[in-house]
Amino acid sequence: MFSEFALHERLLKAVAELKFVEPTPVQAAAIPLALQGRDLRVTAQTGSGKTAAFVLPILNRLIGPAKIRVSIKTLILLPTRELAQQTLKEVERFSQFTFIKAGLITGGEDFKVQAAMLRKVPDILIGTPGRMIEQLNAGNLDLKEVEVLVLDEADRMLDMGFADDVQRLVEECPNRQQTMLFSATTGGSGLREMVAKVLKNPEHLQLNAVSQLNETTRQQIITADHNQHKEQIVNWLLANETYQKAIIFTNTRAMADRIYGRLVAQEYKAFVLHGEKDQKDRKLAIDRLKQGGVKILVATDVAARGLDVDGLDLVINFDMPRSGDEYVHRIGRTGRAGNDGLAISLICHGDWNLMSSIERYLKQSFERRTIKEVKGTYGGPKKVKASGKAVGVKKKKTDAKGDKKKVAAKTANKRKTTNRPKAEAPSLVSKDGMAPLKRRKPEAPAAE
Repeated sequence: MFSEFALHERLLKAVAELKFVEPTPVQAAAIPLALQGRDLRVTAQTGSGKTAAFVLPILNRLIGPAKIRVSIKTLILLPTRELAQQTLKEVERFSQFTFIKAGLITGGEDFKVQAAMLRKVPDILIGTPGRMIEQLNAGNLDLKEVEVLVLDEADRMLDMGFADDVQRLVEECPNRQQTMLFSATTGGSGLREMVAKVLKNPEHLQLNAVSQLNETTRQQIITADHNQHKEQIVNWLLANETYQKAIIFTNTRAMADRIYGRLVAQEYKAFVLHGEKDQKDRKLAIDRLKQGGVKILVATDVAARGLDVDGLDLVINFDMPRSGDEYVHRIGRTGRAGNDGLAISLICHGDWNLMSSIERYLKQSFERRTIKEVKGTYGGPKKVKASGKAVGVKKKKTDAKGDKKKVAAKTANKRKTTNRPKAEAPSLVSKDGMAPLKRRKPEAPAAE
């Protein structure tokens, strides 16, 4: 029960108003430690309720009577605009009975309006690293009095190339008293390096191993012959699966646009979201999906994180993601908050080894599925290794030997030709072996 936490009564009132009763595992583990002011390193899946796990302790720290604000006390960094916007909404919901104010700094919004907001000095500043750095360089942002720093989806920020920006912003908060770092995965060496630099004697909380992610989501694969065959399978799934809302993931913008065009031609209510779309289009796509005006979203991995939509229960990987972490974030869009979800990956010959690598990373085996109506000829490799990857076709030894013999024969012939003594030019000498004979020039014809 939330009432068991040492939270201010105004926060407990907001929690009750929002009808939150039982804390999620990440909230139960993180909130007591965060209230103690401990640095935290938390691994928890997207949609596990981790936002409340750091927002409630922060609000509890800041709560008090109305007063003139002189400095920003909390900085929350996130990788995408959508995540930042959602976090702002969470802060506003939980702080509705307090005098605490929050501000948002992200790209795609009016720079001057944001600068004006910063002059009012919000208690909590939420945003993305890129625009934060721009405001910092313009002299509009002072973080010297920040007490609490939160890096949410830290692994994603590193993936997106924000390592240097994040490091600089961390250095701009020299007087911070508490730092909390959250990620959906354990990350790689880059994340470990960041943890070592940023956190002081942190408490490590791993609420769910990668293999336990999305327990309520069924994960299936369907083999396909080629991309055109994949499109046929997508059409069948959208026409026959039961779902409220669906996302189709591709690895390229071109493929996303192609699938979107085909869906629109078939009169599906769809939208496309990728890196070439500006902030206005991105916001429109997400709003329409949330409101139900659009039932299908075609997207690249730009939408794999920060997308929290109720009723999203079908994810189709038209292209297999390039890593296990990206796969986790994609299927994390469905099966959220305990709801059932379905994630289907379409696998061609070239996708098999990548798929098996992700299975091994997750320590799971995806359910194999066949659809009679759109069944192709490819059903997976004939032989697989212990790792699950396809056994490659080796060259015949005879061919290899034959090639070696040909090369050896050519080399030997070349050597023979090179070492053969040169033939001497014939010497023109007289019969008695004395002076050389002179060649006689042909005589000119006698004049008649």
